[in-house]
Amino acid sequence: MSTTRLLQRQIFPVDRDPDVFALYVDLEEAKLDADRYDIGGDQAAKDLNNAAIRQSTSTGRRLRPDQIVSRTAVKVLPGQTISFGTYFNAFPASYWRRHSVVTDVHLRLTMSGMGAVVTVYKSMARGHSQMVESAIVTHSGSQQFDFELSLKPFVDGGWYWYDVVGGDDPAVVESAEWTAEVPDDRVAHGTVDMAITTMNRQDFCAKLIGQLAEDEDLRPYLDTVFVMDQGSQPVKESEFFPAAEALLGDKLRVIVQGNLGGSGGYARGQLESIRKGTATYALMMDDDVICEPEGIIRAVTFGDLARRPTIVGGHMFSIYSRARLHSFGEIIQPWRFWWQTRLDGYSDWDLSARNLRSARWLHRRADVDFNGWFMCLIPRQVLEQVGLSLPLFIKWDDSEFGLRAKEAGFPTVTFPGAAVWHVPWTDKNDGVDWQAYFHHRNRIIAALLHSTYPRGGRLVRESFNHQVKHLASLQYSTAELRHLAIEDVLAGPYALHGELPTKLADINTFRKQFVDAQLHVDRDELPPVRRKKPPKKGKADIEIPGRLSMVISAGLAPLRQLRPVRELSKEFPETELAAMDAAWFNLAKYDAAVVSMKDGASVALYRRDPEHYRDLLKRTVAIHRTLYRDWAQLAEQYRAALGDITSPETWAMTFGIGSEATAADSKDASE
Repeated sequence: MSTTRLLQRQIFPVDRDPDVFALYVDLEEAKLDADRYDIGGDQAAKDLNNAAIRQSTSTGRRLRPDQIVSRTAVKVLPGQTISFGTYFNAFPASYWRRHSVVTDVHLRLTMSGMGAVVTVYKSMARGHSQMVESAIVTHSGSQQFDFELSLKPFVDGGWYWYDVVGGDDPAVVESAEWTAEVPDDRVAHGTVDMAITTMNRQDFCAKLIGQLAEDEDLRPYLDTVFVMDQGSQPVKESEFFPAAEALLGDKLRVIVQGNLGGSGGYARGQLESIRKGTATYALMMDDDVICEPEGIIRAVTFGDLARRPTIVGGHMFSIYSRARLHSFGEIIQPWRFWWQTRLDGYSDWDLSARNLRSARWLHRRADVDFNGWFMCLIPRQVLEQVGLSLPLFIKWDDSEFGLRAKEAGFPTVTFPGAAVWHVPWTDKNDGVDWQAYFHHRNRIIAALLHSTYPRGGRLVRESFNHQVKHLASLQYSTAELRHLAIEDVLAGPYALHGELPTKLADINTFRKQFVDAQLHVDRDELPPVRRKKPPKKGKADIEIPGRLSMVISAGLAPLRQLRPVRELSKEFPETELAAMDAAWFNLAKYDAAVVSMKDGASVALYRRDPEHYRDLLKRTVAIHRTLYRDWAQLAEQYRAALGDITSPETWAMTFGIGSEATAADSKDASE
């Protein structure tokens, strides 16, 4: 027996923000880029094509805000063509084909406007589109159109969508629904425990809770909204909190605990969800995001109809440039053991500049290893079987969990149509500040647990190379933190839980002794620039070297650090570098430099210290030899401990709650 279930509906932004219109409707033509197999293997041709792919195809045609009639309806002007082959309104057929029990879909459109034409299209994995069927509005008033569509030809990729052309009179696309016949035991939708970790972003977090609470369509899907408040500025004190609390009522739970980082916050939400045992899923979500509530409903629907328990992740768009997609799907590159956009994809893609129908690579299904926990739906069954987050504070907790689940037979799908808007990583300084410790330590731990290459493939060598790069860049605090990270890895897995409450404070205290870690909001707190020898022939010092020049610089830069420091630079910086120019090949030229941070809020003084350099380089060589030598033994230790350190029982002890405590008991203990 089967019953009809709604998979996806046509939606539009409720705030009518023009910056996001391109994600919902598209007025541009499709201008498909060249097929890579037509380009061939010539590197110059590949480079030229990659540059061309990034070029905008937009002519600037945009929907007028007053054309959005409601959350589900849009007006089409006479003679106007609107394509719904967009991020939020195209139907991601290949994902349903690959991962769900659905084999056929039914599209029903309700339209009005005499003479308006609707045409249904499909695309193939290589981006080519084909017309499937069309219909015309033949009388006044609303008219329904039904299309039966098979998922059979979408093995490797492809989408369904529809375009509407207005007739002599304005037309209104009143609704569009994608449905399917599903087994009776798959009709009822699952429910979600939200797990939102917050620290001193009380207004942002309260607004997010309010956004979730206000959406009447989403509310039946919410079981409990857990907010793990780990800061000194309580979310309950936000002016926006009372309204959200009034709407959610007893569905809202604020748990106050010490700062255990993202992994400690998410693990608490996971633990509470398991113990409560009433929700189908736990949904990890950052506190500093703007959410598309419909995306949560779609993620739940996809999870409900997946062939096996499946982690369903959302995409991240930039909160500052809201049509820019961070990544369409991420993998762990196994040889380097580093996260990245899939090999045939592009990061930071602007869908307002080159639409979905014009980007060939977006039509191939993106298979991933993990999804970031800025929005990630995890079935409770998966948590019960593979354990909770690793106690890593921040960084690599989500990617390690994805790999762990994958090895246990639970795939991750980064699902188109489910997304949040978030501060992009490029605006953060997490490669050189206190987060450098967690980046490095947690990457090594994840590789010890999951790398399939002896000694982690290239990881140890790359770690050494990056350490030397930071030393040549005068970033001694970063190099010291990375060294400390390796020392803590060598200490074994069982220190991780005990260090969660104290490690961040220890790191910040430790790094502040180094000049390059001392940030200044006011540039005038530092001495002015003076140098004895001006730039050669008045040329700019800042440049991007060619490949050969970069290789030569990489060989000479470590040697230059051994030379005596120029006398004048002991008192005055030799230059000022903007964050965008603070690459190693520029920094390595100077004995002292004022460097601005990526967030644009402060500057730091970098100063060369040959004695410190020699000491750190010696220790760097020694500790990397130890890590390389002991890799196999360490991997065995970490893998043996994994089940214990991710278990609900161990996490309960870290949270200071009894192993037999109920969710209500833990709430009382934590507030």
